[in-house]
Amino acid sequence: MRTSSKLIAIAMAAALTAVTSGCLSQPGSSGGGGGDDDGTVEIMYGFTDSSSDQFKAEINKYAEANDITIKFSPTPDFNTLIATRVSGRNAPDIAIFPQPGIMAGFKDDLVPLTDVVETDALDAMVPGIVEAGKVGGEQYALPMSLNVKSIVFYPQAPFEAAGYTAPQTLDEMVEMTNTIAGTGTAPWCFGIESGAATGWPATDWIENLLLVQSGPEVYNQWVTHEIPFNSEPVAQAAATMDELLLAEGHTYGSRQAIASNNFATAANPMFEDPPGCFMYRQGNFVARDGGFPNAVLENIDDVVGVFPVPGETAEEKPVLGGGDLASMFTESSDATKIMNYMASSDFGQDWAQANGFISPRTDFDTANYPNETTTQMANIAYDSTTFVFDGSDQMPGEVGSGSFWRDMTAWISGQQDQQEALDQIEASWPASS
Repeated sequence: MRTSSKLIAIAMAAALTAVTSGCLSQPGSSGGGGGDDDGTVEIMYGFTDSSSDQFKAEINKYAEANDITIKFSPTPDFNTLIATRVSGRNAPDIAIFPQPGIMAGFKDDLVPLTDVVETDALDAMVPGIVEAGKVGGEQYALPMSLNVKSIVFYPQAPFEAAGYTAPQTLDEMVEMTNTIAGTGTAPWCFGIESGAATGWPATDWIENLLLVQSGPEVYNQWVTHEIPFNSEPVAQAAATMDELLLAEGHTYGSRQAIASNNFATAANPMFEDPPGCFMYRQGNFVARDGGFPNAVLENIDDVVGVFPVPGETAEEKPVLGGGDLASMFTESSDATKIMNYMASSDFGQDWAQANGFISPRTDFDTANYPNETTTQMANIAYDSTTFVFDGSDQMPGEVGSGSFWRDMTAWISGQQDQQEALDQIEASWPASS
């Protein structure tokens, strides 16, 4: 999941309402733009930054070689527009969903992929992200790209000069946090400002710690509301987040600055001399244009170090992530070819070299990544013992991109205490979900 998918998620509730009231078609009969093998395949998606140009180039490389014309339909209002088009029986042939929760709402209009995408291709992917494309055990989407969120960045030379080493367990990370704080330097940089999506970086921290401390089964039960949002495992994760980040002196600029500190540039003090902080947990997408300073990106392998958020034991390697999920509304041979290309290890090679893409396939040639840092970030996912998809992206819109963002911001800003925030989010969960 790119960060843009968090902004796209704001429209989720409206989108799913439109789908429920308007989708009366049968799977594969939603009036896609390029059905019946007319040589044109329409692909609709929500990322409109430089990734769109890289995606187009990657798809056209294959399409032109196979006499397929692609109609690209990028839109920043993906969630609302896809609902409108499906309800109007004018769905695209292929849609790239930023969140499993959005995709699942269109299940009755999508083509099941069991007989469409080669099984070997899905088997080669990080297992947890493949599961995100399933609804009721049926595969309706394939992972097109991968984001890795359980990454801790650090300023390599100062970190090592101070004698710090990557922690192997969560307890060791807590201990190192306290050690750094004792020197008078903030252990962490942290920011949750993201315009209309302010708060989402805090949700990732809760999700990551819940996964580490309670395991994937409890994590998934929480995501689907089989256990309450304000249950004990979630309270434990929030308490650990408080201990790591919100204690006095633990975050650069103090707790009061977190809500106004933009997530994309929050790590910049880490690269000052001396460092303003020593660690920043965030997704791989901050390590490219628009995130870290250009001077850092130009020499990233020598400046930036990374380690995964550790498990409770050194053997456990749980990873939180996300990605984009490709689904078919129209069953045609051309659309099928494009879907299988996106599932292949060939897809994304040029895009990866442009530093905009991590493949969900564990057999992807990592020589395609532009630097060793990106390879290390990809390997965090590939070597994971458990990989789960971003929880807020799977929750109902009222929660995942509503109360969860909002009440995390209120808690961090001191407007609510921890229990009040969790209780408010629990109370917001829609009765029908």
